[in-house]
Amino acid sequence: MKTQTIAPKRWWFIMPIVFITYSLAYLDRANFSFASAAGINDDLGITKGMSSLLGALFFLGYFFFQIPGAIYAERRSVKKLIFWCLILWGACASLTGVVSNIPMLAAIRFTLGVVEAAVMPAMLIYISNWFTKSERSRANTFLILGNPVTVLWMSVVSGYLIESFGWREMFIIEGFPAVIWAIAWWFMVQDKPAQARWMSEAEKAALQAELQKEQENIKAVRNYGEAFRNRNVIILCMQYFAWSIGVYGFVLWLPSILRNGTQMGMVEAGWLSAVPYLAATIAMVVVSWASDKTQNRKLFVWPLLLIGALAFLGSYMVGSNNFWMSYTLLVIAGAAMYAPYGPFFAIIPEMLPRNVSGGAMALINSMGALGSFIGSWIVGYLNGATGSPAASYIFMGSALLISVWLTLIVKPAQNKTPPLHGAKHA
Repeated sequence: MKTQTIAPKRWWFIMPIVFITYSLAYLDRANFSFASAAGINDDLGITKGMSSLLGALFFLGYFFFQIPGAIYAERRSVKKLIFWCLILWGACASLTGVVSNIPMLAAIRFTLGVVEAAVMPAMLIYISNWFTKSERSRANTFLILGNPVTVLWMSVVSGYLIESFGWREMFIIEGFPAVIWAIAWWFMVQDKPAQARWMSEAEKAALQAELQKEQENIKAVRNYGEAFRNRNVIILCMQYFAWSIGVYGFVLWLPSILRNGTQMGMVEAGWLSAVPYLAATIAMVVVSWASDKTQNRKLFVWPLLLIGALAFLGSYMVGSNNFWMSYTLLVIAGAAMYAPYGPFFAIIPEMLPRNVSGGAMALINSMGALGSFIGSWIVGYLNGATGSPAASYIFMGSALLISVWLTLIVKPAQNKTPPLHGAKHA
């Protein structure tokens, strides 16, 4: 493709930074699931119902501060915003290791959600400043790969840290990398291509021209209010809400679900928890490449979510008596839920102009955070109330089926047609 010849070094300069930053954000939010499986509840006197609420509180803070973060990133600076977020969330993560009571833990979980809220929309805005339409699904995937890849290694490392030291030391140790990375981020990152010393003037001009040309094919939208009332934005908000119920119910409670199925230790649970994320990593790379190649986003979202829904329902039907079959279906569900992220987040910048697309992505992501809050809370509650993950599988599978239907009724933007033909022949 023509656009691939514009400064290919962008991939080598920007993607490792994007990947590491989101990885560290994900490390410090998902390790709570390991503490839950390793005894934090007994140590602090947390009931099963309270445990599910504490796990979910992160997403409440995350929900409220998405849009303010995106507006700051779009109008001011991604660089400054992420720098302070890295320091604050690293500090919050380490402080989790010294909590002595439930109110303190609740406050830290909520605050962690607040300071991490801006990360996803800010990074999506950052990517849209540096990568063209024909590259965006893959670029988004490199960002979001920080999620399953982090859980992949974190599942193993956290298991060993808890086994060797305890859940408190795990939190303290895993909070430090974000603070150290903040310094590296400050010296390596520029907000816009025009500020990059490692690109030639010709490369900067060619990239800017390509990004500007894409904007000309998109219907003008005056302000956030108009963008937020857009039919597709509303549907995608509901879709991402339902999808996130499945994803975060899965992420936060998988170690507990596995330990419930057999009498295994934390290291074994850690290794088994890692496998779905390995499968997810491979699936995400393949799907994002195919989506950019065909320039068809929806086709790489709903079929995979349907597979995820059927795998959850299959895991329920197999039952906990057949652990390995049930586990295999959970691996398939995990991979299928993660695979469509790259194409999904490429939809909005192709439908809305740059002045509002970041805010719209933040709105959609905030609805995902609300779905994550409800998913992680209800899945934790169902596991505790029923003593089995069966009801959780039905709940998560049903939520994914709703997200499939909502994806199908999104209408592609009419303004995409001219560039789409060009992409196919490029």
